[in-house]
Amino acid sequence: MMDKLGYRISSMDITNDNAAGTAAKYSIDTSLFDSLVDKVNECSPCSDPATNSADPADSPTASTRTLKQRLTKFDDDNAEDAKFLADLLDRRLTEDRGEVMFEVGLEADGSSMDLTDDDVAKVTATLTKVVQMPQVASFVQLLVDTGAPAAALQSEKTFAREFSLAQTESTPAAKPKRAGQAKAANAIEQEKDMPTPAVPSSVKGRTVYYLIRRKPDGVEQILEVRVAVVGNVDAGKSTMLGVLTQGRLDDGRGKARVALFRHQHEIESGRTSSVGLEILGFDKTTGAPVRHTDPNRKVSWDAVCERSSKLISFLDLAGHEKYLKTTVFGMAGGAPDYVMLMVAANAGLSGMAKEHLGLALALGIPVFVVITKIDMCPPNVLDGTIKQLTKVLRSSGCRKLPIAIRDRNSVLMAASRFVGQRVCPIFQISNVTGEGIDSLQTFLNVLPLNRCFSAPVSTPAQDNSDTAASKGKAVDKGKKVVGPAAGGAQANMQFDISEIFVVPFVGTIVSGVVASGTLKPGDPVWLGPDYNGHFLQTAVRTIQRKRVDAQAAYTGQSVSLWLKKITRSQVRKGMVLLGRNEQHSEEPFSSKTFEAEVVVLYHSTTISSKYQAMVHCGSVRQTARVLSIEQADGSSETLRTGDRARVVFQFIRHPEYLTEGTRLIFREGRTKGVGKVLRVLSKAEEFEAVSKATKGTMLFDHRSLKVFNEGVRHKAASAANAAAARATTDSSAGTKKVPKLPLKS
Repeated sequence: MMDKLGYRISSMDITNDNAAGTAAKYSIDTSLFDSLVDKVNECSPCSDPATNSADPADSPTASTRTLKQRLTKFDDDNAEDAKFLADLLDRRLTEDRGEVMFEVGLEADGSSMDLTDDDVAKVTATLTKVVQMPQVASFVQLLVDTGAPAAALQSEKTFAREFSLAQTESTPAAKPKRAGQAKAANAIEQEKDMPTPAVPSSVKGRTVYYLIRRKPDGVEQILEVRVAVVGNVDAGKSTMLGVLTQGRLDDGRGKARVALFRHQHEIESGRTSSVGLEILGFDKTTGAPVRHTDPNRKVSWDAVCERSSKLISFLDLAGHEKYLKTTVFGMAGGAPDYVMLMVAANAGLSGMAKEHLGLALALGIPVFVVITKIDMCPPNVLDGTIKQLTKVLRSSGCRKLPIAIRDRNSVLMAASRFVGQRVCPIFQISNVTGEGIDSLQTFLNVLPLNRCFSAPVSTPAQDNSDTAASKGKAVDKGKKVVGPAAGGAQANMQFDISEIFVVPFVGTIVSGVVASGTLKPGDPVWLGPDYNGHFLQTAVRTIQRKRVDAQAAYTGQSVSLWLKKITRSQVRKGMVLLGRNEQHSEEPFSSKTFEAEVVVLYHSTTISSKYQAMVHCGSVRQTARVLSIEQADGSSETLRTGDRARVVFQFIRHPEYLTEGTRLIFREGRTKGVGKVLRVLSKAEEFEAVSKATKGTMLFDHRSLKVFNEGVRHKAASAANAAAARATTDSSAGTKKVPKLPLKS
């Protein structure tokens, strides 16, 4: 049955081999990639051969044996080689925050190792032994072998997922193609494959790339990459996540997405209206995705965390225009590391997909594109979609370099250069046939961290110190003291609240991202600001990460906190938790007014004083008005499309806690402009700015201004009538008064 259906099982996932020619014909020009990889890339883990060799000063005999000799002629009794390789991997893992792409093929001087098949097998065996040492405590996975035989390279184009034979037999047969589609598909299959993207020109000979990742000792040390999934409605976002996380293909009618929906109306309509959360874990011993053996069942989050060394947290955002507010809040408040833009092959880059792309560019988040539904799209329509994407990405507004992804070699090269350069990988997938899922899954596995990750490195010394700290003892780590004996939470700790839950018989639970610092159970914190701008004193009872109890939360991690003696009415989205200790016991400052440098992306008219728009700044979402506009040339106090100026905003309802340098978006329906917070105004500066904007009235809304103006006019009219009456009295003072007639009896 397996051979009849054309599927092949491996350690990764499933795909169909008979559609491999589609991506080859409709792939983007590889000349850009070839010219790009020849350039020196400082952020690439594979660009510098010297990073794979230790400093000669570290070992007096480092120059006597080359790296190839140490890897291919490794002896368990040779303590020098074992220590050399262990120190090398430990240093690389520490520098790259627990995950490294290890390149074997070049010596420290740039000369080629000229590896053979036997050498590659010996290198793999040596690295497998070295990573098991306590100093390294990692696992190794062979990703790409540029000198592998053609059969091995062809095997990389297909991959499988864990699923039962019963599910395969119960999978309905694919619908027969129309005559035109079948003819086009046969023509595509007969064409020759496009040349694969070349490796850097400095590489001579065979090069092997290994993925080495530390094994976490707890949920606190698991690497996490957050990916926001955006795109137009009906682009297949939820279905794509269902296929990735559940490990089963879709039936063509959205069966894979049902488990991801949070509300009944989402199941009925098939459209996401809230911020959905899903995780994809990669095993800490093999690197394969963590999935259930039964395709009809999902692995619980705690089981995924127990078996994984790296997590991909997906933020499934809404694609409909009426849910744009929720989508913008998810992209701004969810703090994603990357954006996965989903584009339907039969619809192209239309609707809200352009708006979501603009949001990602405004927030400075790297973007990669996934073209879905290629199994049901005619070849000419798919060709038009790719040309449209290429044109938009290369435009002056985006300035991206679109790169077609076809195999693991291109996946590895694109992932290593994704963050530092203007590379935009483009995948072509089908959730029904499984085509292209392997490349996307491998890309997510090797995707580097894109933020400051301060989780500690797992070492035996640290494990002992953490145990001592949990018992209430202060432990000296250099000049830093950790644990409850340090006197409370860190002063620079900030936690942005994006979700609020009320658990029966437990209390109020807040969820969000640790923006800075470290948080532990029992730490005292400030909660605020409330509607009056004040902060409450509370404490953290427990911490959970991915529904698993955690002993600490570090910078960049998304966690949930149980707060002490806090009710639901005292918390709202946009609040923050700030560190509070004996040295920093003063209440934090919040303000309704701040100054920002903004750029107007598009506005049909002009923006002037008293203009109101919805401002998104992190997890803060509130309407604000413009108090003043200061352009660089001082030409005018109005803004048009493309103008840049320093603008003073004032929140309408209540104060917020903002930090300098935070990116913001202001919109009125669609996005109008982007900017960055420069400073928060004090009370005196706020009063002066409001007084100047209102000309001393201190009023903005139309009803209050109408009442105020009516009062002014009434006072003016009363004064005029009084003056006229006095003038009449003065003029008639010299005339004879007419006696009043007596009243009739």
